[in-house]
Order: sequence, then structure tokens, then C-alpha cells
Amino acid sequence: MKALVVEQLAPDYAGCVVKDIPTPKPGPGEVLIRVCAAAVNFPDLMQTRGEHQHKPSVPFTPGMELAGEIAALGDGVPGGIDGFQVGDPVCGGGRGGMAEFAVLPAAGLRRKPDALTFSQAAGYPVAYLTAYVAFERCARLQPGEWVLVHGAAGGVGLAAVDLAQIMGARVIAASASDHKLEVIAREFAPDATVNVTQGFRERVKDLTGGKGADVIYDPVGGDIFDESLRCIAFGGRILSIGFTSGRLPVLPVNIALIKGFSVMGVRAGEYGRQFPDKGAENQEAIWKLADEGKVRPRVDAEYPLNDWRAAFDSLADRKVIGKTIVRPDL
Repeated sequence: MKALVVEQLAPDYAGCVVKDIPTPKPGPGEVLIRVCAAAVNFPDLMQTRGEHQHKPSVPFTPGMELAGEIAALGDGVPGGIDGFQVGDPVCGGGRGGMAEFAVLPAAGLRRKPDALTFSQAAGYPVAYLTAYVAFERCARLQPGEWVLVHGAAGGVGLAAVDLAQIMGARVIAASASDHKLEVIAREFAPDATVNVTQGFRERVKDLTGGKGADVIYDPVGGDIFDESLRCIAFGGRILSIGFTSGRLPVLPVNIALIKGFSVMGVRAGEYGRQFPDKGAENQEAIWKLADEGKVRPRVDAEYPLNDWRAAFDSLADRKVIGKTIVRPDL
């Protein structure tokens, strides 16, 4: 089979190559999947350079989210009506998505919701699980509250815009691009948008009647976090999702003392590992929304496997609105 293989860790994906490798065989409890779509995430890019906290041993195939059809079942995988069958459309994550075939544990797979395409399903779970844990478990978001979503055009940010609306919040979508905000306004209709390059704290205060945002969802960090401290409501919650700006901000605790707000770190996967029962509930909740057709995961572009570099660059260059997908089946 053809697969994208990271043969050595290097800048600019210099250690990556598409090559023919043996098709894996599923072991006990595993399933072989013919991959139809694999999402591109920032951790995939970072892992090619060895800069992510999870460091697979080289050689490895990136791709932490995928969707496709079952090609073979390993020993012990339940079949029949209540289990899996060859040809079933499924989605899941873990490793090896950027290849024509991938092996994953059957226990971690989900049947692809009919309401989602393969590409939508591949880019769905990480972003929406992150937003769900952030809003439901950490912030305890309530209907009618004001939510400021930074990086709103990214996969994680756009999922937050979508989910906050589903939960009845009033949403301010923030980005550094007028074009991206125009697309978000047209397709997702948040209550307001704001371009952060011109400053945003006064705009947020105006929109919220001087109160400030009740919840701020921040995957950016850096200067964005610093200014967010100036427009968080008293008793508000700042959700720290990541640091795509490249700078880790520092919190002056006197501001937190004066304004009475909380800063919460959000790691959806780790939350599920620490609280397995709640983690299972989180998964059930987001997939129920997908099965009911309530969510709107946006696919920005699809690339054949041989064009993986263009797919990676689109994410690295911040050109994406939603998710970038690699299609090994093209």
C-alpha cells in the first residue's frame, strides 16, 4: 500500500515521503480499515519535527483522525448485527491515517454517522470533543452566556463556534482575517464577528453591554490571551486550548484577583483518561449530535495522498477555514 512515512525528524517535512510499504494485518481485537479520509492536525505537523509531546518512533505514518471502510476483522472482533462487518463505514483515531490502509483497535471505532461524509467524519472527533469538554465540563456554559471564540476559522475554533451555538450561547467569532470572518458569518451566523488585528477588547465590551465575555475560548495564546484578560466578565472563565501564536502567555494573578475569573486548561483526551466514565459520556454526547445531524463540521479542502505537502502547508500557513483532509482513496 501507499503511505506517507516520516523516516526522520526534520524541519519543513524534509523527512517525509510517500512510499510503498506492506499492508498491515489486524491483530486480535483490531480492524483493518481502507482509509477514505484523514484529517490534518497541528500535532501531525509537529510530530514530523519531533516537537510534539507525543513522539512516535521513526519510521511512522502520521494521521490521528481517519474515516473509511472496514477491510478485515482481527480475531475476537464481534461481528454480525451487533458488531462490525467488512464494508462498514467507520471513523476513529490514533495513528496511521495518511495511508491507504490503517489498523486500529475495534473498541475505539465508531460507525460513521449518515449525516457526515467521510471527510467530515475524519475531521470531527478531536475538534468537537475539545469544544465539548471545554464548554460542558470545564466552563459549565449556560444558555444566553457570551462566548468569545479566538482562532474561530481553525478546525478547533470553528467547532467551538458551532457547539456554543448548539448549547444556546451568544457567540462572538474572532479571527485575524476579514475573509475568514465573512465565510464564518455566512455559513455559521454567529451573533457577532471581530477582527483581532485591530484590537478586540472594546468591541467585546460594547457587544456585551460593558460586562465582557462570560467565556473566552483561546487556542492562540500570546497577545490574544493578554488582551482577553481585559474583556473577560467578572467571574468569567478563560479556556486555554493551545498556543498557535507560538508564545506562552503569563497570567498576572492580580488581574485574576480583581476580576474574579478562572483560567482553565483543556486537554480533552487527558480528561477522558483521568475520568474514564465521564470520558465515555463525552464521546457519546458528541457522536449523538452527529447522528442527529445537529453539527456542521466544515471541510475546507481535500488533497490526494501524493499532495500531502500542499495539505500540510495549507494548515501551517493558516489558510484553512475548518479542516484540511488528505484522501488516500483519490
